[in-house]
Amino acid sequence: MSAAGHGADARAACGTARFVKLVCALMLLPLLGGCWNSKDIQTIAYVTAIGLDYADGKYIAYVQVLNFSNLAKSETTELGKNIPVWIGKGEGVTVTESFNKIYSTSQLRLFWGHVKAIVCSENYLKQGALVKEAYDMLNRYREIRYNILMYGTREPIRDIFVQKSLLNLSPLDTLMDTPTQAYSQRSFILPEYGFKVIAEYNEPAEAAMLPSLSLDHNGWTEDYKAKQMFRIDGAYFFRGQSMNGWLSEKDLQGTRWLQKKLQRSPINVPDDKNPAAALVMIKPKPVITTEFSNNKTYYNISVSIESYLDEMARNVSKEELERMAAEVIEKQIRDTYAKGLEIKIDVYKLGEQLYRKDPAKWKEQHGDGEFTLTEDSLKDVRVNVRMLHSGKYKTRFD
Repeated sequence: MSAAGHGADARAACGTARFVKLVCALMLLPLLGGCWNSKDIQTIAYVTAIGLDYADGKYIAYVQVLNFSNLAKSETTELGKNIPVWIGKGEGVTVTESFNKIYSTSQLRLFWGHVKAIVCSENYLKQGALVKEAYDMLNRYREIRYNILMYGTREPIRDIFVQKSLLNLSPLDTLMDTPTQAYSQRSFILPEYGFKVIAEYNEPAEAAMLPSLSLDHNGWTEDYKAKQMFRIDGAYFFRGQSMNGWLSEKDLQGTRWLQKKLQRSPINVPDDKNPAAALVMIKPKPVITTEFSNNKTYYNISVSIESYLDEMARNVSKEELERMAAEVIEKQIRDTYAKGLEIKIDVYKLGEQLYRKDPAKWKEQHGDGEFTLTEDSLKDVRVNVRMLHSGKYKTRFD
């Protein structure tokens, strides 16, 4: 056979193979799955906060939903435009049932991956063990992250969820969702993530603290119209998975000096109606030690902290300012400790030091769950203040 004949046969065979492949591909097309489960992002309801309440033997769940197209940053974004907030509500004898009631009327698929805060009503917190139960249920769902801020509140949850920020910015720009911005300028009660609250809640040697969120009605106005704003006004405390009580921000003044994450917190020296100066305190370095006597544990607290001058009302030496600041801080630490005793709470987690150092001794003293701290359990409180500078103005001690 000639070379031309061989070439024609090869081309024919190749063409037949391509035809067979094409027929097989067409036959397999009906078996391929389409994007039946795909969803357009604009048709999904994004939950940004969860509220939990309890009344008449039923759980009440709230969800805050925002339209992210109104929040997107762009050149055409209108600053100060009122951004609507959608709030869903459901009730049930279990947490799951209350959320399913929300599903039944949501119209759109709810997406939980953007939840930034959980807010629990005081009635709900009083149920004690239900706190762990609800948090356990929420974290079993794969879309919800662990790093979610957690708060308690005495306010109606609906009022909390409709709250906007300054300039009518969205709830995502408020103290509830982004507390670190305000904390960097005024460090007081440290925001808490839910996983840490639950860890302390389950820990026998610790008291769990949950910051409380309130609405301040007097601080801001839009022109002459009063505008309420968020404020962390105190904290709820739990021991043995039961809520022991609530302490105000003033009651908790001493706790900030034992927060290693404290960034900036002001005090007046002396702390009375006629202060000589205002100082800003930064970078505390607290140390808690234990000692034993007559089968009882005593605790000592020492704090080294830096500061700088923020306002000078009358001339006082650097050494005198440092001494007065140390006295103010020591008094606040002792006063807060006394407030904790009133509701039988170890506000400084002193018992944790004994638990970590000598668990057998801790079990011996706390094995029955008894609260053992007394007024004299806190022995020495030593504070050392070091002033760094006096700001842009030079004073005679620079």
